[in-house]
Amino acid sequence: MRGSVVKRVNAKGRAAYYVVVDEVDSGTGKRRRRWHTDPASGQAFTTRKAADQYNNGVVASVHSGQYVSPNKIAVAEYLAAWLQAIKPTIKLSTWASYEKNVRLHVIPHLGRVELAHLTALHLDRLYAHLLTKGRQDGTGGLSARTVKYVHTIVGRALKDAARKGLVVRSVARDADPPKSSTTRADVMRTWTGEETGRFLHLVAEHRFGSLFVFLASTGCRRGEALGLRWRDVNLDGDQPRASIRQTVTKVAGQTLIGTTKTNQGRRVLVLDQQLVDDLKVHRRRQAEQRLLLGAGWRDNDLVFPNHIGDPQAPETVSRVFRELVDKAGLPPIRLHDLRHGWATLALEAGIHPKVVQERLGHANIAITLGTYSHVAPTMHESAAATVAGMIRGN
Repeated sequence: MRGSVVKRVNAKGRAAYYVVVDEVDSGTGKRRRRWHTDPASGQAFTTRKAADQYNNGVVASVHSGQYVSPNKIAVAEYLAAWLQAIKPTIKLSTWASYEKNVRLHVIPHLGRVELAHLTALHLDRLYAHLLTKGRQDGTGGLSARTVKYVHTIVGRALKDAARKGLVVRSVARDADPPKSSTTRADVMRTWTGEETGRFLHLVAEHRFGSLFVFLASTGCRRGEALGLRWRDVNLDGDQPRASIRQTVTKVAGQTLIGTTKTNQGRRVLVLDQQLVDDLKVHRRRQAEQRLLLGAGWRDNDLVFPNHIGDPQAPETVSRVFRELVDKAGLPPIRLHDLRHGWATLALEAGIHPKVVQERLGHANIAITLGTYSHVAPTMHESAAATVAGMIRGN
């Protein structure tokens, strides 16, 4: 395989240069000529020097085994094929999120660009547009966090394209996505133990009361609690426990039962006695509901189903939670912040971070320590006082 520079004269009488590579088809043995244009513009090179430099790069890539034959695959075509290829390998809810962001935010702007001619500048322009005019209702831009998530999706897609030999390398590595303007601690708002207890007391008789108790007492994710089955709960042994085995999510308007977020998400939670007592009362009430409905009850063995036994829509729970918090006059937090609240209280109480990690189902302890780094000052003060006391005998 070798490359050469060919000069042509365009319609305006100006010189145009192309890099032509003679390739041998490994399957048929036939020789084919491939014409390369400037990857930055998708057009012919305007100077001989630029064409020569590109040709030298082609020759070098051939020798290093990184040469990629030019193709006419558009970004939209590639991303559609990529989404279908990864669908069986990730959670359905994650795939739906990828597909939605690609469809709404990437394809309309970059879909017609040839994959081989996509540049970091294309991506930078896309991110700038999304930050200022990215909302579908025309009211402004997307958050930096959302745009950074789009970059993550594009980066994964282009990394796979490079691995499959469709591009030389992922240009996403050279792009400049926005930095999130807020940290996890800024977004995260948690209640004190007293505030959490007050809320749980106020909602004790509500139909979601036991669910809120379970979330606040275990640090579970919303979907994990909604996917919990009675067969995975032991309330009568010496060590009452609940095994997290599945989760409830909403995908394309449907409430579905699926796998946990990570392998570490499949875990066993030890339950405190107050929570055990509450779940026993909840089980009796659910049995009464089943008797009232008779054949109308759908037995999915769920601990926290909807009123007929089917999986409860996650967003309904969050909406009701917001309404109850507002009615209680407590500082506004998200339902997910009950999980953060449990972790924060546990770390402040001196519970080992490894225990907190396993309880929350984080993939590794670095995630736990990074998420709750705002608790570190309190932990440092406690550690300093405790060790000093041990040394000095106080």
